[in-house]
Amino acid sequence: MQKIYAVEEYLELHPKWAEALTALRNILLKTELVETIKWSIPTYTVNNKNVIGIGAFKEYFGLWFFNGVFLKDKEQVLINAQEGKTKGMRQWRFAAISELNEPLILNYIKEAIDNQKQGLEVKPNRKKKATVIPPILQTELDNQPDLKNGFAVLTPFKQREYCEYITTAKRDATKQSRLEKIIPMILQGIGLNDKYRNC
Repeated sequence: MQKIYAVEEYLELHPKWAEALTALRNILLKTELVETIKWSIPTYTVNNKNVIGIGAFKEYFGLWFFNGVFLKDKEQVLINAQEGKTKGMRQWRFAAISELNEPLILNYIKEAIDNQKQGLEVKPNRKKKATVIPPILQTELDNQPDLKNGFAVLTPFKQREYCEYITTAKRDATKQSRLEKIIPMILQGIGLNDKYRNC
């Protein structure tokens, strides 16, 4: 594995843990992982996917496994640094270089690499925004079946655009004029900003 000079710069910034981080780095360099710098921190990847990072903190140094939640962790060494927030990442903290057990660390690294190759990843939780229909629009939808059907077939994104267009108006008169403007557009099945998009 080719060493990245920027990693050496990172080590120089953390003299307290430089020797310990170098020892960890040397263990990682024995594997197939590719060393890089991401977020100004040494990061190790396989197939361009983040597997492990190393870092120095005030009271400890350590490894973090980006998808550590999938590791068996038989030795119970991993922790979730931000319980309730962090879903996949797990840390392995060390308070002294003497705590480094190379064969054990290599076992965890190998398992993390295998997991990544198998595609075990925590996917980001992207909650869909709920569409809140403003009362003025809801009344029209209830009174005009064609309008209601036209609105229903629009994508959720386009529905939200129409709803936000009305709710962002401060005055009732503006809300009414905006409603009158969008009714023919909804009946034609077009989105509020379709003319600005390639759709």
